[in-house]
Amino acid sequence: MADAEALLRAAKRPLVIGMGGGGDVVGALATAELQRLYDGGDPLVGGISWERRPIDPVPGPRRVDEIEGGEPLAPGVLLAGPRTRALGREMYFAEARMAAFLGRPTVLVTIEDGPAAVADGLAGAIDHLDRDLLVLVDVGGDVLAYGDEPGLRSPLCDAVLLAAAQRLVARGMPVLLGLFGTGCDAELTPDEVLARLADVAAAGGLAGARGLTEVVAERLERCIELVPTEASAQAVRAFRGVRGDVTIRGGARTLELSTVASLTFYLDVEVTYEVVGRLAAAVSGAASLAEANAALGALGVYTELDLELEAAARSQ
Repeated sequence: MADAEALLRAAKRPLVIGMGGGGDVVGALATAELQRLYDGGDPLVGGISWERRPIDPVPGPRRVDEIEGGEPLAPGVLLAGPRTRALGREMYFAEARMAAFLGRPTVLVTIEDGPAAVADGLAGAIDHLDRDLLVLVDVGGDVLAYGDEPGLRSPLCDAVLLAAAQRLVARGMPVLLGLFGTGCDAELTPDEVLARLADVAAAGGLAGARGLTEVVAERLERCIELVPTEASAQAVRAFRGVRGDVTIRGGARTLELSTVASLTFYLDVEVTYEVVGRLAAAVSGAASLAEANAALGALGVYTELDLELEAAARSQ
């Protein structure tokens, strides 16, 4: 089973990807900064080319041919800089804003061709960039969803990335799954997330945990001024002592905040996939995002792509 401390301390050049799109790249920065400051590594951060509807009104993630200002690394994976944006539009990805904040490039992953293609692209990028560990970080905990949770809104991207991670582990690549900001996206409740974590832990899949420190929290606070995110910001607020019910999404969603949200839990990919990976298993063989979405739909699971397509149809 994976040992997070051993992997993070041994890694000299990890790639840390926010796996849910949007502001999850800020959650990835929490792991990257802890690894850089306390393990002496040179982490590179990145995320997925799927911005939330307030940032990008076009439904779904952006394909490679819809992105400008990025440098190809591998099929479906780009190196992003401060000017990486949607083709022909002033819509800059969170990874572009992160690149501006860090003063160095980030990695932007597209997912339109399904988990096998995502795995191939990540493997190629890791080889090209000479990275020695991949950490996929989810903010909130919906990567652990079974699909029947009342608050679940964005299971698709996480399921595709967990399925891709499982494929990479099967190839012998070192991969960790991280969960930052328990319940902070107001999808799964903290109790639901902790119950899933307990199931994974009971099977030997809890690889460790790390908490924010003052210097890392300050770094994230400065980052959040430039990179839009509500969920990751709540984890930093939890570190500052905010607790109880708070609202996000313009008051439309309520979450319960506690100091647990300031932790990142690290999980063994294989055990997580086997124990709570129902949705990842459902999309694993999909050859496209549409096919993956249909696979979740067959389970009765409503996704972020469904939500965005319906919202776009209403606005016409």
